[in-house]
Amino acid sequence: MKKLFLLSAAAVLMSTGAFAQSTVVTTTGTGHAAAVQIEPQYRTKIKSYVTEHRIRPVTTKEKIVVGAAVPSDVELEAVPADWGPSLTKYRYVYSGDRVMLVDPGTRTVVQEID
Repeated sequence: MKKLFLLSAAAVLMSTGAFAQSTVVTTTGTGHAAAVQIEPQYRTKIKSYVTEHRIRPVTTKEKIVVGAAVPSDVELEAVPADWGPSLTKYRYVYSGDRVMLVDPGTRTVVQEID
């Protein structure tokens, strides 16, 4: 009886440890960039939009990169609807010949479109 109890306790502890490890793996990743999927036809529309509308790039002291926050003095632009329905919840910044999709709530860059 004692052995059965010990085996059961060991099994519970092992499964708890495995669960904790999988939780850590799923919550710590490369950020939102992997979650934003942009179809090729929308990438083409985005590049065309920037060229046709002659969007001026913003200049900042530090380079704007995926995973970093956009400085508060940089204005975030609304994403046009024709860029795709899944992107309208984001804002964008044009910097260094690249369109950077930004989460407006955190001002974090989630995707780079070059």
